Amino acid sequence: MVTVVPMPAVELLSTRATRERCANVTRAVEMGQSKHFRIHRSRLQAAARAVADVTRRRYRTLDIPYHSRWRHFAAGGVDRKGEFDRRMKHATESERLRAQIDLVVISVLLDAGAGAAWSYREPGTVDDYQRSEGLGVATFCAFLAGAFSASPGEPMRVDAAALTDIDAASLGRWFQVGRDNPLAGLEGRVALLRRLGDVLETRPDRFGLTSRPAALFDRMLGTRTIAAPAILRALLEGFGPIWRANPTFAGDDAEARIHGDVWRHRNAGGSGATAGYVPFHKLSQWLAYSLFEPFEWAGYTILDRDALTALPEYRNGGLLIDSEVLELINPADRETVWEVGSEIIVEWRALTVTLLDDLAEFVRAELGKPELPLACVLEGGTWATGRALANKLRNGEPPLKMQSDGTVF
Repeated sequence: MVTVVPMPAVELLSTRATRERCANVTRAVEMGQSKHFRIHRSRLQAAARAVADVTRRRYRTLDIPYHSRWRHFAAGGVDRKGEFDRRMKHATESERLRAQIDLVVISVLLDAGAGAAWSYREPGTVDDYQRSEGLGVATFCAFLAGAFSASPGEPMRVDAAALTDIDAASLGRWFQVGRDNPLAGLEGRVALLRRLGDVLETRPDRFGLTSRPAALFDRMLGTRTIAAPAILRALLEGFGPIWRANPTFAGDDAEARIHGDVWRHRNAGGSGATAGYVPFHKLSQWLAYSLFEPFEWAGYTILDRDALTALPEYRNGGLLIDSEVLELINPADRETVWEVGSEIIVEWRALTVTLLDDLAEFVRAELGKPELPLACVLEGGTWATGRALANKLRNGEPPLKMQSDGTVF
């Protein structure tokens, strides 16, 4: 059975819609219509100086790479990409690209918040990694070992048959999960991988007979240029069915469900059936950013990179709260554990998208690099500064507490 992205949800599959709906929420906050936040734009300049300082420390020559999963694959200064390349030294360029796409897809889809109690020790070393770096290294090692392959002679691939058979016990072993090493949202991650396997098997129109994620892009490789919005649109349309449906549109029409990282907010605006929804597509955008480098290594040029938005997650959003660009109206909100679809979290994420566009302009001016791509501002950058402030203020925890299901944050 071929599953299509239902109308009218299609209009929420663009970053244009993301920016428009987030801007609507931001304007409402600035007009005093929020129960949760006040905005202090006068503090953006100081926040930008902090980001620029962190960027210069991390990248002294200002040769800043993209904010990408490949940064986590290099955790601890280990050249894991070099190991990847060595294992594929006899592969063709297209085979290497497909393997890189498979790796990035599976790793990013597993990159929701790990929780503060979990860590991963890389086999054969004494090096422990936590949070995003830990998840990145864990998925990299599992991928090289064939955890997601159904072809014994080809471990470095992702196959539908392997994903549909995966369970919490097997994924937990790859991630070294135990009573003393709990991973937040393990069951949610397993369910997501199984749904991915189902989509790969039932969408031959997009994934061909190979039933692997990389096949999604086969039709796009005829020219040497690829637009960033086209990468994201392919991801959203190809993988859309793996995301659980949010509340339905008016009339409870089962064919008009909103899937994925799309949430209600009373000030989202819009018209028709999608009015009141804000699309973020955080993991899908993170995935698109993480595919820039594999395509470029294979000789493709990525166009319109800044059409993608800042990633609305707790490091970028935390930077805004901790630098006092955003002020919590009720300080007690810090102590509540919020669902990801709650109004305060949706609002925080919408403000993050809008204000990081503005903050990026100040950061570019501070660094004297007016053409710096947003993906590099994030890497330099806003994400690292948000983490540094969280480490300083709260032992790494975000300023607002969220209940993660392993598929959004």
